[in-house]
Amino acid sequence: MNFSDTDGRPLFQQVAGQIEDLILTGAVPEGEQVPSTTEISTTYKINPATVLKGMNLLVSKGYLEKRRGIGMFVTPGTHRKLVNERRATLLHDEVSALVTEARNLGISRDQLIDMIKGSFE
Repeated sequence: MNFSDTDGRPLFQQVAGQIEDLILTGAVPEGEQVPSTTEISTTYKINPATVLKGMNLLVSKGYLEKRRGIGMFVTPGTHRKLVNERRATLLHDEVSALVTEARNLGISRDQLIDMIKGSFE
């Protein structure tokens, strides 16, 4: 996990995003427990209420479930939901902006495709 003052998002949203990243990468699979509020807050010197707010955001989205006295666990189907959400965001925000910028720079569709292919290699 890595938190930054220059991120532009509130810290609780960064916490939620970092936990989502752990789920997406498979570091914390569905059904498994995510790091505890205490663990995150002490390791990264973050207020426990801030960490809990980030986790509760994921609970409200259905990505985590609270198990009283045990901790927070990744709910079944979360990985697929996160992949779909991130793909939609990528298409809507990043790809649209890239295509607009390419057009502004006079880059053709084929040139842009070649540039993207080159980035994958």
